[in-house]
Amino acid sequence: MKIAVIGQSLFGQEVYKELRKDGHTIVGVFTIPDKEGKADPLATEAEKHAVPVFKFPRWRLKGQAISEVVDQYKATGAELNVLPFCSQFIPMEVIDHPKHGSIIYHPSLLPRHRGASAINWTLIHGDKKGGFTVFWADDGLDTGPILLQRECEVEPNDTVNTIYKRFLFPEGIKGMVEAVRLIAKGKAPKIIQPQEGATYECIQKKENAKIDWNQSAEAIHNWIRGNDKVPGAWAEVDGQKVTFFGSTLMNNNTAVNGQSLEIPGASQPGIVTKAGLVLFGNNSKMLLVKNLQFEDGKMIPAAQYFRSGSSAAVELTEEEKGFAEQMRAVWKSILTNVNQIDDSTDFFKSGAASMDVVRLVEEAKLRARSCQLQNEDVYMNTIFQEFIQMCVRKLRGEDGEEELVVDYVEKNINNITVKIPHQLFISGEFVDAEGGKTYKTINPTNGTAICEVSLAQISDVDKAVAAAKEAFEEGEWGKMNPRDRGRLIYKLADLMEEHQEELATIEAIDSGAVYTLALKTHVGMSIQTFRYFAGWCDKIQGCTIPINQARPNRNLTFTKKEPIGVCAIVIPWNYPLMMLAWKTAACLAAGNTVVLKPAQVTPLTALKFAELAARAGLPKGVVNILPGSGALVGQRLSDHPNVRKLGFTGSTEIGKHIMKSCAVSNVKKVSLELGGKSPLIIFSDCDMDKAVRMGMSSVFFNKGENCIAAGRLFVEETIHDQFVAKVVEEVKKMKIGDPLDRSTDHGPQNHKAHLDKLLEYCQMGMKEGAKLIYGGKQVQRPGFFFEPTVFTDVQDHMYIATEESFGPIMIISKFKNGEVDDVLRRANATEYGLASGVFTRDISKALYVSERLNAGTVFVNTYNKTDVAAPFGGFKQSGFGKDLGQEALNEYLKTKAVTIEY
Repeated sequence: MKIAVIGQSLFGQEVYKELRKDGHTIVGVFTIPDKEGKADPLATEAEKHAVPVFKFPRWRLKGQAISEVVDQYKATGAELNVLPFCSQFIPMEVIDHPKHGSIIYHPSLLPRHRGASAINWTLIHGDKKGGFTVFWADDGLDTGPILLQRECEVEPNDTVNTIYKRFLFPEGIKGMVEAVRLIAKGKAPKIIQPQEGATYECIQKKENAKIDWNQSAEAIHNWIRGNDKVPGAWAEVDGQKVTFFGSTLMNNNTAVNGQSLEIPGASQPGIVTKAGLVLFGNNSKMLLVKNLQFEDGKMIPAAQYFRSGSSAAVELTEEEKGFAEQMRAVWKSILTNVNQIDDSTDFFKSGAASMDVVRLVEEAKLRARSCQLQNEDVYMNTIFQEFIQMCVRKLRGEDGEEELVVDYVEKNINNITVKIPHQLFISGEFVDAEGGKTYKTINPTNGTAICEVSLAQISDVDKAVAAAKEAFEEGEWGKMNPRDRGRLIYKLADLMEEHQEELATIEAIDSGAVYTLALKTHVGMSIQTFRYFAGWCDKIQGCTIPINQARPNRNLTFTKKEPIGVCAIVIPWNYPLMMLAWKTAACLAAGNTVVLKPAQVTPLTALKFAELAARAGLPKGVVNILPGSGALVGQRLSDHPNVRKLGFTGSTEIGKHIMKSCAVSNVKKVSLELGGKSPLIIFSDCDMDKAVRMGMSSVFFNKGENCIAAGRLFVEETIHDQFVAKVVEEVKKMKIGDPLDRSTDHGPQNHKAHLDKLLEYCQMGMKEGAKLIYGGKQVQRPGFFFEPTVFTDVQDHMYIATEESFGPIMIISKFKNGEVDDVLRRANATEYGLASGVFTRDISKALYVSERLNAGTVFVNTYNKTDVAAPFGGFKQSGFGKDLGQEALNEYLKTKAVTIEY
């Protein structure tokens, strides 16, 4: 069809482009005159294709169509008028002229919210449904017959901007194109608008946007968000008009601390907090406002209300003066109508528009990579001198960011003072759980409480996921250069290293890990993991693929590796920090955001990690930590529709449940590292001393609370008795005691329930006829200490031969001399396949056995030798997916194939 596009803006530009792609002929574009020498985006696009562009200042004069204008329009020969967004009054002589008439886009579900401020009124009225209408133009105001409608949910904290970007803009473009297709096919309906439910609201003006405080919090919130940006809801505060922006509803159980601010007419004073200005409705419920604007146009974060006039100007260095002059030139290139950029030049009063803000932000980044601006920074610093001061503060790392507020639990222990966060970490802040719910985390060394920890609820999970989603889709993290992302992760690793003694001490008192092991492995390997994956950030790449050409044309096919989005991570209690690192480092390196649930019994190093992540500069919402129960928090993460990947380490039973929930909810990508019963085969030709030493490590390392622990040792008959005797001799030398004592070999089990399980496990072994050679009892001292234990004469059918103890219990079975294949059959006769090991001096035998052991990891003449560069993960019911190494990145990436024809 021959189409005339009448309108303006980026929306009009995109509709124009899509109509051309659909094969329609655009015979003319009718848009608004240039502003300050700058053409509208629709005009700019049309001029690229030599389409006639008309920029009439008006179509009518004194209510009558201007004949010269109408004649120029008619000369185009349009068969259909498409009005994607039009601020001008178009006369009926134009509307009715084409063969197919005229269609208009309107951002509401007509007949509701007729008029020019439809999106605003959708929010002001608190509508639960929003959407748009494409209708046939008539001589009424948005009253013509409906061609098509599309609707969407309006979320409680939606703004004009969010609903427009999420739905009205992208889906509106598709809707306009679909409407034209229906017209071309002769299938476009004309549904008369019903009178029932029809409303008309005028354009909001500043004088009408004053806030009525005698309403509920939700009604005040709707009024503020509906008037956000233009014209802005306002009230009198301290004798001047103050405009409120960025409203969100608050949970009434949230504790509010801050400075009181009297607001005339409000049911109670507002409270200026570190998060913003808390306001109250007449129902005592709360809302939070992020930004305030004064009568002189100055905008500030609401949190800074009482210190808005206190910041002194910084004196610029020579290098900073050079940057300032570069930015002055950028302002001049944007504000072409301004002769000179003075320190007092106002960006917006000089003619800048919203697209110019985007350009200014990007220009600043080009000139100083560390000057990571947000659009809001420009809106809050509209005067050139203020803008430069703000940029310089950012470059110096003095940009006035709210200092991280942490309500520490402090303990003088291990010759240092440890400072332990104990609240949930959501969107860059430590916050209480809904309803202030808490629980006690216990020190397994003595059974006493370390501190109260916030206990996350379902609403907290939803908040954390929303924060992670916003950080990924809208925040700095999703737009960040991969190398800059790596720089932040390196910085995080450096901070972890600076705090390694503190982290190891917290790990020791919260999980029972021996301090020296915690320092080397729990913390040391965690630091190595983040450094390893930081190096991968700028090396994630796709490839080009030769495909059959579409002759006579040619094709280029390539793949892209992209982050998945919001990832949930659920970790166990045996290596609290290291399990966090193994999964989170790869997740972040790939560019995702994360909501992590630590084990309920060991939350403290995860919360300390959250603090360090914030101090390293990871943007808000990238990392969120939720201590809580698996049944509540873990289940909600499995079910949540906005979580796109879940990584889990834990029992096979729970892993199966998670896998099912992830499938039913939204077919999440899943990686599972589950239970194990790892076999270790010791042949008679082994290095006996090394086999004893490593055999003990394979079982007793980290008190046996080790996913790859050797769950069963198969010892060749000729050396069986000698091996057992040497093991018992060495076990007797092990020192059981306080994990903070540097000479301790064996600390307490992680928690009381696990200790009780180990005692039952040993009872079951003895009941079935296994021979208890050593240990098997609780150590008679405070805390959850269990003796290193050795069983022999364990037969294949016994419970302890098939089930994992996850404790310091060595299970020894003998096998006949030379029967390699038979011992392999026994070793593989398990549903688990996480790890395995073999000790022999015969390299041929070692290779033969390692090829046939059905496990994700095989150790030869060593054990527990994991490294950040080597992939780690199991087979069969030990799960699937890999931690560590390059392969781990694939767990947190998706592959997109792109094919281009040319």
